[in-house]
Amino acid sequence: MPRIDAGSLQEHRDQLRQRVFAAFAELMAERSFDAITMALLAERAGLGRTAIYRHFPDTEAVVVAFAGHETDRYVDELRSRLAGCQDAVEQLRTYVRHHLEHGERFHMGLGPALYGVLPQRSRGAIREHVVAVESVLREVLAGGASSGQLVVEDLDAAVVIVHSCLGPRHLPVARVEDFVVRALSAR
Repeated sequence: MPRIDAGSLQEHRDQLRQRVFAAFAELMAERSFDAITMALLAERAGLGRTAIYRHFPDTEAVVVAFAGHETDRYVDELRSRLAGCQDAVEQLRTYVRHHLEHGERFHMGLGPALYGVLPQRSRGAIREHVVAVESVLREVLAGGASSGQLVVEDLDAAVVIVHSCLGPRHLPVARVEDFVVRALSAR
């Protein structure tokens, strides 16, 4: 029976998952996904070689769980920032700013290169996390359109276009933010 270092079994499992996720993030910063083994993950997380398998069957399961964990954190932070906004234009600015300032951490190594080595079911599971982030933007745009502050003729197209503007990391955040707001602003 493994030693439980927390107040409850669930707390222990959560702490263990956090250690595995921290180890995974460190390893992804150092090497490619296909160079990460369960043994390496277990060692970096301070677990026995077989203990990690009680929680994750393979590295594919780790990356999908990690993506879900990071998405939840990202969306929680984003919603918290949006809650303090006065109107839809401020929400849109906040969404863009948050994505540009924190998106690199959120997307850490989980881009096209990783997708190429994952099977379709895992790519689909990770895509669901992207949809969760997109749903926040959909809410902002729909709310802005209904209030008359934003012009959104095609919500699906607007989401894709806004996200395509969030890629150029070499531009100052304020320039991208101003561009997106001007493009959708009813004012």
